[in-house]
Amino acid sequence: MEAAIENPNLKMSSMEEKRKRKIPGVRVTSEFDSDSSMLFHKISCKLLDNLAKFKFSFQNNTQGQICEPQVSFVSKHLSLHYDLQQHTALLNTLFNVTPSFQFTSTHDLDSQQGHLSLLAHLSHLPGYSLHLSTPLPSPLRLPKATFKFPIGEVCLQEEEEEEEEQVVKDHTNNVLSLNGILKAQFLHGLCTAQYQDQHFKLTYSYKDDQISFIPTFSFPSNALSFAFKRRLTPSDKFSYWYNCDSNYWSAVYKRTYGKDFKFKAGYDSEVRLGWASLWVGDEGGKAKTAPMKMKVQFMLQVPQDDIKSSALMFRVKKRWDI
Repeated sequence: MEAAIENPNLKMSSMEEKRKRKIPGVRVTSEFDSDSSMLFHKISCKLLDNLAKFKFSFQNNTQGQICEPQVSFVSKHLSLHYDLQQHTALLNTLFNVTPSFQFTSTHDLDSQQGHLSLLAHLSHLPGYSLHLSTPLPSPLRLPKATFKFPIGEVCLQEEEEEEEEQVVKDHTNNVLSLNGILKAQFLHGLCTAQYQDQHFKLTYSYKDDQISFIPTFSFPSNALSFAFKRRLTPSDKFSYWYNCDSNYWSAVYKRTYGKDFKFKAGYDSEVRLGWASLWVGDEGGKAKTAPMKMKVQFMLQVPQDDIKSSALMFRVKKRWDI
C-alpha cells in the first residue's frame, strides 16, 4: 500500500489562514457635517475572538485641533468609556441572573453617580414584564416601576414637588405620578391612548398598502392634528401633516431609486422653510451597506422670508476596513 504524501503548500496555506484569523481587523469611519464644520473619526477593532470591541473616537474642529477624544472597551456584559480630555470614566454592566431576570447598571467613576435597573420577564405570562430603576446614590423614595403587558404599559414614579411660596429646599412633597399607554385594534386600525405628565393624547392609525391616515387629539389643550400619507407608485410617496389648532402644516414628497438613492423635498409652514434632500446610501442604514461603504447627503434649505440666505449643506460618512 502506498503511503499518502502530504502537500507542504497546503499545510503552509492553512497556517497562514490561522495566522490571519488571529490578527483583528481594524475599522475606520470618518464623517463630516458641513453645518457644524466638524470631522468625526472612529477607529475600532474586535478582540478576543469577537468577544469584545475596542474603540477610539475624536473630533476635529475648524482649526484642525483634536477635541472630545474617547477610548471605549465594549463587551456583552461590561463596557468602559473613558474621556481623555475630561478624565472621566463611565462604567456599564449587564448581567442575566436567570433567563428571565436581567440586571443593568451605569456608574460615573468621577461623580460617583449612576443608575441601577432590574428587568424581570414573567415566564408563565408571555409579553408581561416588570422594570424597576433608581438613580445612585438612591434617594429616599420608591424606584420607578414600569409594568408592560401585551396591549400597553403603566409607569409609576415618585417625584418631588415643591410647595408653593416655599423657598427652602427641604420643604418638598413626594407625589406619585402615573403614566401609561394602551393600544387596541379598532375599525381596521390601531387606537393608542397615552397619558403622561397630566396630558392625554389619543391617536388612531389606519394603514394599508397605499394610504395612511393618523389623526391625533390632545387634552386639555384640545389640539387636533392629522397626518395623511399616500403611496403614488412603488417608488413615490407623499406625506401631509396639519395642526388644526395652530394652522401649521408641512408636506413631504419622497422618491426612491433602488435601495441606495433617495430624493426628498418638503415645506414646513411653522418655520417658513422649504427644503430638498438627496441621499446616496440607505438613509437609516450604516455605511457598510452603502455603495463603496460611503453615505452622502446633500440638503438645500430655502427660507421663505429671505431666499438670498438659502444654504446648501452636505454630510459625508466613509468607512474603511483594514
